[in-house]
Amino acid sequence: MTPSASVTAALIIIGNEVLSGRTHDKNLPYIAEKLNGVGVRLTEARVIPDIPDIIIRTIRELSASFTYVFTTGGIGPTHDDITADCVAEAMGVAIDIDPEALRRLEIHYENSGLEINEARLRMARIPSGATLIDNPISAAPGFRIGNVHVMAGVPKIMQAMLDGILPTLKGGRPMISITLRCSLPEGRIAQGLGALAKAYPDVDFGSYPAWTKTAFQVSLVVRGEDPDRVEQAAQAVEGLIRDLGDTAERITASAPTASG
Repeated sequence: MTPSASVTAALIIIGNEVLSGRTHDKNLPYIAEKLNGVGVRLTEARVIPDIPDIIIRTIRELSASFTYVFTTGGIGPTHDDITADCVAEAMGVAIDIDPEALRRLEIHYENSGLEINEARLRMARIPSGATLIDNPISAAPGFRIGNVHVMAGVPKIMQAMLDGILPTLKGGRPMISITLRCSLPEGRIAQGLGALAKAYPDVDFGSYPAWTKTAFQVSLVVRGEDPDRVEQAAQAVEGLIRDLGDTAERITASAPTASG
């Protein structure tokens, strides 16, 4: 389900360390939840290596396909922090030291008693025409160019950057969801759930089995933009479970948040 009126986003997680398993990405769930709160649906996420051709190609592809694109990782001071250069190449613009970015770094390192050496100076290189994204944690800014928002990979810094970005986004209707839980096996639910998916094409239905400490359970998640339709669909799922001899327990219901 992708309504034409939806405001969509894609996330590009950049870094060999994520693909190798050395670093466990914690940014995706935070970004998805925060974007949904302002009516922006994260509908695709990719994890890609620190390879220029792949980064450039991915940015071009996703920026042409989604309302917003967000990247994490690759804007630090080391040799493999190449995201800014790749974004500049993807957007067809030059990249150089940005005076305002440099000013922020100079103040930060002066206050820290550290030297702003050549490596740290790399973090002031910003694509031409980009707007800086504030970094209240460690000063080195991210940036926005076109519909692409480039953020740090360190979760604490990324979260601070994203919190500053959110008020600038123009979202649609936030997704809301209702989660139901029952003890029926998925095989008994599948046919009826498929029929409901056809009956409610504007609503997403998800089935997620899991073993708890004491029993097998299935969580059924109903998601959509229209609260009334989501409630109707949830009630239909409850009726399906009841007809199959079990009772569906409502676990969570997320309310829509005002969009920006």
